Amino acid sequence: MTQSQWIGRPTPVTNATHLQKPSGMPVHKYGPYEAVDIPDRTWPDRRITKAPRWLSTDLRDGNQALIDPMSPARKREMFDLLVRMGYKEIEVGFPSSGETDFAFVRSIIEEGAIPEDVTISVLTQAREDLIERTVESLRGAHRATVHLYNATAPVFRRVVFRGSKEDIKQIAVDGTRLVMEYADKILGDETTFGYQYSPEIFTDTELDFALEVCEGVMDVWQPEEGREIILNLPATVERSTPSTHADRFEWMSRNLSRREHICLSVHPHNDRGTAVAAAELAIMAGADRIEGCLFGQGERTGNVDLVTLGMNLFSQGVDPQIDFSQIDEIRRTSEYCNQMEVHPRHPYAGDLVYTAFSGSHQDAIKKGFDAMEATAAAAGRTVDEITWEVPYLPIDPKDVGRSYEAVIRVNSQSGKGGIAYVLKNDHKLDLPRRMQIEFSRIIQAKTDAEGGEVTPKDIWAVFRDEYLPNPENPWGRIQLRSGQTTTDKDGTDTLTVEAVVDGADVVLTGSGNGPISAFFDALAGIGVDARLLDYQEHTMSEGASAQAASYIECAIDGKVLWGIGIDANTTRASLKAVISAVNRSAR
Repeated sequence: MTQSQWIGRPTPVTNATHLQKPSGMPVHKYGPYEAVDIPDRTWPDRRITKAPRWLSTDLRDGNQALIDPMSPARKREMFDLLVRMGYKEIEVGFPSSGETDFAFVRSIIEEGAIPEDVTISVLTQAREDLIERTVESLRGAHRATVHLYNATAPVFRRVVFRGSKEDIKQIAVDGTRLVMEYADKILGDETTFGYQYSPEIFTDTELDFALEVCEGVMDVWQPEEGREIILNLPATVERSTPSTHADRFEWMSRNLSRREHICLSVHPHNDRGTAVAAAELAIMAGADRIEGCLFGQGERTGNVDLVTLGMNLFSQGVDPQIDFSQIDEIRRTSEYCNQMEVHPRHPYAGDLVYTAFSGSHQDAIKKGFDAMEATAAAAGRTVDEITWEVPYLPIDPKDVGRSYEAVIRVNSQSGKGGIAYVLKNDHKLDLPRRMQIEFSRIIQAKTDAEGGEVTPKDIWAVFRDEYLPNPENPWGRIQLRSGQTTTDKDGTDTLTVEAVVDGADVVLTGSGNGPISAFFDALAGIGVDARLLDYQEHTMSEGASAQAASYIECAIDGKVLWGIGIDANTTRASLKAVISAVNRSAR
């Protein structure tokens, strides 16, 4: 097309049209994160095929971040929940921080609340008095780990501690030695004792220095066969893309000596909103364990979310080895213990995460459920035995204890598919497509007039009022009482119907090539001009007492309308469907 041909037409879009303008924000105050020189990185080609080790830090990191820290009762409730879910490593407190945490650690040990296969962990700074108090809290435990940390990042060395690299390393080395000494003094043979060290903040610490400190700590602990050390590399403040975080983990995993005796642990926070991705990529890059909190509780934007991470594995066919099958109970308990609500759109657990309001989404979900049923039936299997494939639902809500009732909810954005799904799921009525369109317009008029959401109860009430007269709402010209059909030699059906028409008892008779045709003929006798356009039926359940639903599309006095009839007798159901359409035409 030439330029002259564009005269009078809309101006073509150019790249310049979409140039962003400077924000005016003080970007000069911030610098880029440091990249890692690792051109032969291998983590991008890996997949997570098994669950990592998990440590919950809800009772320490999560609890420290609460507006109202947990009471002893709420702490115990959270601990018991974590045990029930299957967590085998649980950080239970910071015993040297105060009497509350110390007393809680003592209580779960003395009351026998810790299963023998669960390891509790406690955190301490590298001061001798704090280390002694921390180890003392563990007296009598079956399995316990002391987690020691000290700050190694440049800004802490320069601003907070004003120490050299050697000074900072010595703190870690001396702290490790003190933990070992007090464990030997205080803990008996009944305790299987472990050690964890964290260079804080790993994401800001120079890699070579983080490695040097960790090696110094290991020189004291002397990891070997049967004597593991946990090296935790915390993203206490998330600083970079998840890919760079993974590079740092691969670099450390490659360069640490005695790697086979190290549990390399990842502890992401969510300052950039990518903690889940950072954790997953770190596992691909060599990490063995993830530390986090249920629903991402924790300081500022939170620790990494253990629920999302575990369910991400589940959704890919990998057993997380944590039980999320009652996700609403997990959420309710967490909300009680933390006194903070889980967002309604929180992955996997929020109130709305399996809910579709959009009409196109609802239609796709309904078709997905139908296809699953058809595929399972063709294979002679149940739906639970085949691969889950329903659009917009990454997992089957039933697998985490959710019902299907809230999968599709109707508002002004919804369409025929969602409404049809509600009727099929709740009332076993599988509406023909054109009837779906007809009824969706009725619901749309209601939502446009009233606004807000239309509940399944509302939908059913409107449907009954529109299509199914009942004793409480006996609308319409005609009410069916009984009907009888006879067939002569040439196949013509004669129908006799006892009915109430305009309040009077009448007997209608007609003939045709079937009961429906005969009924149309009978209706002509009272001035109703009806013609059949479409007819469908299905059973609503199995067994001798099963009812049938009949759907009839009719042209009645120039109007095209659907009717529905429900009855144990299929002929009677079809006659009721005709009456439904006829009565609607006169409303």
